[in-house]
Amino acid sequence: MNILFHQIKKKYWVILFFLGYTTLCFAAGSSSYTKSDIQTILLEPDQITKLGEGHYLIAFKKAFFGTLLLNAQMDQKDSLWVHLGEKLSSEKVLDRNPGGTVRYQKVLVDSLSKGHTLRVLLQKDRRNSNPPAVVLPDSFGVIMPFRYCEVENLQIPINKIHFYQKAYTYRFHDQASSFNSSDTILNQIWDLCKHTIKATSFSGYYIDGDRERCPYEADAYINQLSHYCVDSVYSIARRTNEYFVNHPTWPTEWLLHTVMLYYQDYMYTGDLSAIAKHYDMLKFRTLHDLAREDGLISSFSPRLDAQYREKLGFKNPKTQVNDIVDWPPSRKETGWKLGSDMGERDSYDMVKINTVVNAFYYHNLILMGEIANYMHRSADVDYYHTEAVRVKRAVNDKLFDKERGIYIDGEGSQHASLHANAFALAFDLVPDAHKESVLAFVKSRGMACSVYGAQYLLEALFRAHDADAALDLITDTSNDRTWWNMIQIGSTMTLEAWDKKYKPNLDWNHAWGTAPTNIITRHLWGITPATPGFKEIKVAPQMGRLTSSEIKVPTINGCILGKFKISNDFLNYTIILPKCTQGVFIIPNFEHLVMLNEERIGVKEIKLHAGLNLIKLKILKSDDNE
Repeated sequence: MNILFHQIKKKYWVILFFLGYTTLCFAAGSSSYTKSDIQTILLEPDQITKLGEGHYLIAFKKAFFGTLLLNAQMDQKDSLWVHLGEKLSSEKVLDRNPGGTVRYQKVLVDSLSKGHTLRVLLQKDRRNSNPPAVVLPDSFGVIMPFRYCEVENLQIPINKIHFYQKAYTYRFHDQASSFNSSDTILNQIWDLCKHTIKATSFSGYYIDGDRERCPYEADAYINQLSHYCVDSVYSIARRTNEYFVNHPTWPTEWLLHTVMLYYQDYMYTGDLSAIAKHYDMLKFRTLHDLAREDGLISSFSPRLDAQYREKLGFKNPKTQVNDIVDWPPSRKETGWKLGSDMGERDSYDMVKINTVVNAFYYHNLILMGEIANYMHRSADVDYYHTEAVRVKRAVNDKLFDKERGIYIDGEGSQHASLHANAFALAFDLVPDAHKESVLAFVKSRGMACSVYGAQYLLEALFRAHDADAALDLITDTSNDRTWWNMIQIGSTMTLEAWDKKYKPNLDWNHAWGTAPTNIITRHLWGITPATPGFKEIKVAPQMGRLTSSEIKVPTINGCILGKFKISNDFLNYTIILPKCTQGVFIIPNFEHLVMLNEERIGVKEIKLHAGLNLIKLKILKSDDNE
């Protein structure tokens, strides 16, 4: 029997601890953490199902981090059991042994008092409530991620008690962003990722999920990009980036994400202060001191000693810096019980001169050259440009198999993985002459990477102008290495891994799985800041097989609106830019008859102005004389 709250309208109360929540697009915040940054939301059940006498399953619409409130309209002197969790074991039963780090708790409530709102007191998890985990304010109490509540021995009528999911999030503006398209699967995946960004923001940092609640650079980078695409609150990114100054993590590539994090912060906010404050640290985090004569770097370098690790920011000089490529590795590599036999590295050959590591290093050099230019450090600009040219030449001379037309995993290796080729393609290391063979190899491997690696695989496909291949991976429903699988198994947040069988200790609330959100915004729609602070906006769409799409993108200056529709053999774009901005629209990668505001023009790119811009593109046929 399903009991719905028809007598109570579906609604929620948002308790705001701060003023001025009416605007949708905010300027960059400071790195300080205050109560005004936190909001709590009281959510009513989506459905209540009777399982037996005094036994009910209460389902909320989505999982959040928080606790349960009970408000009884009658006394119950006897105790009752309350079960909270993220997962169902069947359609109507809460999974009390979900495995991994999927959350479940059982709590005894002594009694219920009429008119009194009772907060269910949860037990702490030792791992995620003590350093190095981000420690929450005492005012939060203990919170956990949950979607479902099961109650047993409820002796008062169900309509005499109200259940509320008390959710904690960082300030978030639901209406600041939106996305819709002709692909309904894509739309659901966007919603999954957007909710993940909101729900995992509760700590005020970009954390890696509920198991550890720690910031990691690579997790934070994907989280940061996706957050920027759904809201214009930048203080979490600023605070997390500051954290990494003194709390770096062990993977070589994670260290190389530091420059990427700070670069994106500047591009989206236009605020150079964080880069100016930490410019020398960013230079050091490129790991340029590990470069050998040909420019390539290695974490096996003897220069990466205790003194060097201390300078990197490690408090324990014995911390080992190791290449990661992707995670988790295979069980054979680690000897652990977690992970699959193959892991997520596509059998990567972990040699000393690593192709993926050097792809990140090359990208760091390119970004530091831009940063140096913004800082007016002309000597550094020249240095980073020279080094980038040298590294690109070395990668293509020594890490590329000319016979096969693909990149090997590293110096001396014969193995070629998805990762070596996808990262090279994503970071623009591939010469034009080899892009076709590298792209073909990347596509042949499918999703042979983790949800983290998927960020760069999708970037690689869009960089190669194969939007359909990227869309096929995002919207795939044919197997369990998909975002669709996350939805099908019942999660409302992205998982740490594709499925439990690939990472048995996975959690169900990991924002590093939100690549589709920033890929859709930054690559499918191609909306990125052309200059720091979004004063100039780049729109370079690659819609692939989509026939229609609408998007709303928050920026520091206001929201960008985009609409796309195929009609009467024309690709119709409507782009609305915020006041005091301008932009450029890059014509997609094939021949078109171009019309701007109903006038024909013959260009490869179109200047956009603040306000309404109407663009029509028609594919030119061989017999078209226009």
